[in-house]
Amino acid sequence: MTPPGRTEITHARVLRMALPIVLSNATVPLLGAVDTAVVGQLGLAAPIGAVGLGAVVLATVYWIFSFLRMGTSGLAAQAHGAGDEAERSAILLRALIIGFGAGLCFILAQAPLVWATFKVAPASAEVEALTRQYLAIRLWGAPATIGLFAVTGWLVALERTRGILLLQLWMNGLNIGLDLWFVIGLGWGVPGVAAATLIAEWSGLALGLWLCRDAFGPVLRRAWARVGDRAALARMMLVNRDIMVRSVLLQASFTTFVFLGAGFGDVTLAANQVLLQFLEISAYALDGFAFAAEALVGQAVGARSVAGVRRSSVMLGQWGAGGALFLALVFALAGPQIIDLITTSPEVRAEARQLLPWLVVAPLIGVASWILDGVFIGATQTREMMRAMLISVPIYGAALLLLVPLMGNHGLWASLMVLNATRGVTMLLAYPKVERQAAV
Repeated sequence: MTPPGRTEITHARVLRMALPIVLSNATVPLLGAVDTAVVGQLGLAAPIGAVGLGAVVLATVYWIFSFLRMGTSGLAAQAHGAGDEAERSAILLRALIIGFGAGLCFILAQAPLVWATFKVAPASAEVEALTRQYLAIRLWGAPATIGLFAVTGWLVALERTRGILLLQLWMNGLNIGLDLWFVIGLGWGVPGVAAATLIAEWSGLALGLWLCRDAFGPVLRRAWARVGDRAALARMMLVNRDIMVRSVLLQASFTTFVFLGAGFGDVTLAANQVLLQFLEISAYALDGFAFAAEALVGQAVGARSVAGVRRSSVMLGQWGAGGALFLALVFALAGPQIIDLITTSPEVRAEARQLLPWLVVAPLIGVASWILDGVFIGATQTREMMRAMLISVPIYGAALLLLVPLMGNHGLWASLMVLNATRGVTMLLAYPKVERQAAV
């Protein structure tokens, strides 16, 4: 049998991996919209605010553990490419143990977490009471939600992206159905929204583990014996540390962007928020190719195939560039109409139209960094990803200091383009290390 890392890398194989991720990502915004719409039927502002605040808090704390998805993907892809089934399963087991342990910590620490929430984001007495109800229910899903990061990364590594699409459709579909039943049918209000999500999270984990069932088959005994391997654990911790530092720096950069934009007034802040949806669309659309890069490059590194690494990187770069060009054309031709769909405010529409050219070029400037993220994750060259951010963030800060006083909000967007361009250039310069790793 040909090792996975040495099987032919074709455009059809890339699309089989990428398209389910794109479709899966398209369902994500739908759930938040339905949650809001369902509690909106109650005719009160407080439930909407409570669900929104609670969801943001949990998304923020869970996001810290998103490194489990990326770290698991790269490590498992390499084990898969090397044909090491026991290590491939052991990687999933280690990630699940970390995920479940972290989730249990959140359950035990829910009182200080809720207290910190209202210290950071004070709310009215009614919103605070409803948010407490929401968090008290949702936090019981922490082990499932964090564990799903590990499951998703493992499925990516093995190119089972159709399974990820099935998982997303199941969870979101069940969540929406239970939302309607619990809130509108049974009148449970905010606790009903929380309960619907909790059930969807745990059922999603159950489905995800079933999709990974071959990791728990005859190989389980050999895999379990390797779970505590010190060298493997140390490598996993280093990879996850690098990804977490890189992700925190990236998130801090976007947070700085939002905060500085707020200083230009409500209209500009709203326009920036509208246009950030264009960036979100770009990320969702091109994530499929970045995920494919994680799997293909990781498997090629595991198989010690330099040619496979190069072909995967070039092919995914081509698909990414084509996708970025398509998005740029869509934004150039239909951008004003998309803006009008998002907001009805004439002032916000006018401001967003002035800034639209930045979003036309954004996919073209950012695509290199997005695809190379996938390449470096697959190769577990995570230290180079972290270094790229450590170089890019100070340059981004310098751009902010120079361009914002000169160009105002346009300078803010120009600085964001500088950040993405610098990330792409620094990782491109470090790319030879990816190929050298495969040659070892």
